[in-house]
Amino acid sequence: MDLSKIVFNSVKYPFRNIAKLPIIFALFILIAIIPIGKLLDNNFLVAIGVIAFFMFILIVPGLFVDVIKKGSKESTMFPSFNLVNSIYDSIRVWILRIVYMLVPAFVFFIVLSTLGPAGISFIQNLRIARFIATFGMIFLVILVTYLIFEFLFFFAKARFAYFDSLSEALKVHEVIRDIQNIGIVNIVKWLIVMAILMVVISYVSSFVMVIPYVGVLIYICIVIPIMESISNYSLGMLYSNINRY
Repeated sequence: MDLSKIVFNSVKYPFRNIAKLPIIFALFILIAIIPIGKLLDNNFLVAIGVIAFFMFILIVPGLFVDVIKKGSKESTMFPSFNLVNSIYDSIRVWILRIVYMLVPAFVFFIVLSTLGPAGISFIQNLRIARFIATFGMIFLVILVTYLIFEFLFFFAKARFAYFDSLSEALKVHEVIRDIQNIGIVNIVKWLIVMAILMVVISYVSSFVMVIPYVGVLIYICIVIPIMESISNYSLGMLYSNINRY
């Protein structure tokens, strides 16, 4: 796996499609309406923002699925915006997330119902050390379970984009096999490099937030979409390695 190629091409990807970037910038404006309404103390604008937010979550996830797909094919083109297809793909992504979060949710309720009463008993009896230990155990079990399935969902989404099939993405054993084919070491290296890259971009671009009134809007509507485009395209390129090992 050529990590430098993945990172280099991913960073270039949004800027090769300058003409189409305003589309995604405009979509991210949808989630900025609520804070703008709050800032202006305008309840009508806040109400519009709530509607806009639901429009956002019904369109944008599907659009970024297409970006992952472009990355898996190493295409430099930004996906053409198709409202119907974006909504359809977004719904399938939300279904995928719900399914992959069922186990963490189940573990959460089981652990909480099992160890929760004991923790309450400890604090009522002022056994603080045991309460902290019990709470720590609950938190650790839930956190580990969530991270495992979030990791699986991450690559399930890539598999969904690659095959354009929800049923393929729901095959957990195949997702695990994909992860093995790419290689845990390769994935860890990719995660570290991409995390550093996102932090650097976020830090450098955070200076726009000092601009009165419009700084936060610029960050939300321009910087975040570019970062999302880079990360999703990079995921697609990483996933394209499933058959190379």
